[in-house]
Amino acid sequence: MKIAYLGQKGIPMKYGGVEKHVELLAAAMVKNGHEVYVYARPYYTPKYLKVFKGVNIISLPSLKTKHLDAISHTLMATVHALFKDYDIIHYQGIGPALLAFIPRIFKPGAKVVVTFHCMDRMHAKWGWLARKVLKLAEKAACYFPHQTIAVSKVLQDYCWQYFKQPTVYLPNSVKQPAVEPPKRSESYLKKYSLKPQKYFLVVSRLIPHKNIEEAILAFQNLALKDYKLAIVGDGFFTDDYVAALKKLAGETPEIVFTGSLHGPALEAIFRQARAFLMPSKNEGLSFALLEALSFGLPVIGRRNPENLEFIGAKVMAGYGRIQELQAHLKKITEADAEYLLFGQRAQKYLDKNFNLQLVVNQTEMLYYQLLGRPLEEVSECKIL
Repeated sequence: MKIAYLGQKGIPMKYGGVEKHVELLAAAMVKNGHEVYVYARPYYTPKYLKVFKGVNIISLPSLKTKHLDAISHTLMATVHALFKDYDIIHYQGIGPALLAFIPRIFKPGAKVVVTFHCMDRMHAKWGWLARKVLKLAEKAACYFPHQTIAVSKVLQDYCWQYFKQPTVYLPNSVKQPAVEPPKRSESYLKKYSLKPQKYFLVVSRLIPHKNIEEAILAFQNLALKDYKLAIVGDGFFTDDYVAALKKLAGETPEIVFTGSLHGPALEAIFRQARAFLMPSKNEGLSFALLEALSFGLPVIGRRNPENLEFIGAKVMAGYGRIQELQAHLKKITEADAEYLLFGQRAQKYLDKNFNLQLVVNQTEMLYYQLLGRPLEEVSECKIL
């Protein structure tokens, strides 16, 4: 098969769960013998990078503004795709899904897929007009493609309840991290004056709906002098929000902003954290959450609908008010055995419910079904 991925910023991942999802999925499809193309934006993926892990990268420009970046790049990618002999054209996200009707009309030989990653209109950075457009995009994501994928059961239920459209549930997934000597990880921590097991971790884009200020306030209120709060990530057209967060952190030297990290540096920060905090008000299926669980970290997150499955499985501690978050943090510093069990359950839970091998195979089977190919052709597909 020839498979094209559109809508993401690019690969390899620097930041963003969608980008990490595409990186893993695209690389796995290459290993399974397919010809894969990922459309990238030059500010995210260098234009000189043409191939990554066997995946062909096509660099096209975008109008780099908050409202036009994604849709302008997806339009360029869609037009480009019309002149290629792709079997599958796979859009990532509901905004890009607005354009999924174009290949349906002008390239009937290709099958179109959309992955519904989250309800973007719920994000605080958007104004009323953008929210209206994103609401329309949700409908487009359900009606325009040959098949819609929902990354969480909450989103799958939402698509059925509001649009009466069936979707396929295929979650994001992560690879289990490789075992690494602690000394190697510690070398990355020194740059930020972090000590193993002596810091709480937030990994997120610094945008309003991620609610990072709640983690900052909870940490400040406890005044834990032996611990730090490491905030990993950058803003995305949200300079005012980033400035407000840093002002809030103010004179608290125990709060460290590292900026965006990826690769070994990010793995090191995950590996040695005491716990992972997820104060976000809205998510689809957080890739950072899955990564934290893969490292066996205790996770504390808000009781959002998307998180209830993890809270019910006792691999995440839930909270509703900031006082509850503070109570969780205090118990973790006291080495409460309950939180250690969260981390111990996480590996088995991920392997059963978010197994990368299984998700890749199911995605590949979906592609073949759309193309009307026998399922026997994918029975031996695997990640090498």
